[in-house]
Amino acid sequence: MSIIYRTTMRPTKLELLETWLPSQPWYVSGAERAALVMAGGFRLDDPAGEVGVEFMAVTDKAGGEPVTYQVPMTYRAAPLAGADDGLIGTSDHGVLGKRWIYDATHDPVAIAQTYALVTGRAQPQDRSESDTADRTVGVRAATGAPAEDAGIGEVRHGSRSSDVDLALPGDGLLRLRFPRAPRPDDVPETEDWLGHVSVSWTDLDGGPQRGLWCALVDGSVDGGE
Repeated sequence: MSIIYRTTMRPTKLELLETWLPSQPWYVSGAERAALVMAGGFRLDDPAGEVGVEFMAVTDKAGGEPVTYQVPMTYRAAPLAGADDGLIGTSDHGVLGKRWIYDATHDPVAIAQTYALVTGRAQPQDRSESDTADRTVGVRAATGAPAEDAGIGEVRHGSRSSDVDLALPGDGLLRLRFPRAPRPDDVPETEDWLGHVSVSWTDLDGGPQRGLWCALVDGSVDGGE
């Protein structure tokens, strides 16, 4: 169960992201520093209760047109070995102390729980309330995918998405794809996806938007992007 603390973080998550986002290959706003507004998101539970897993939607106002990005993040009490490339930064949490914050595509706990979500074995949680399911998250669960805990294989960051190969039993290759700047109102149906997750967020005018958040694809036939 995710426990949401009413406390402070210094620096805040948005402050960390404002300097981290422009260094990413999928950042399209072109600014040296992002100007971010929280737009939405959800959480996933770590069964062991040790790692915080949050999928944030943030809208950047620094470019000519506002762009909403999805940033999956994990929060840990100590550095994650072998994940230096995914470190967003550190922050002092008012209750839990120092937190190491990672891009969740590099974190095995987040990838295992995302795979569980897209195969119908995990429930999305509200990002603001403890022990509360987020029923706005849409899941078309993959059928026929192994019901196993998935490990991390190769991680690739392209100009539009981040792809994570999954370490699973057998010879097939499954891949999680995270569109980094999801297109509003765009959740196309495609036979190339084994399953997918869609999420709602709020635009700068307060209006609702919805888009593709994650897709499970057959990596043996999918070339990535």
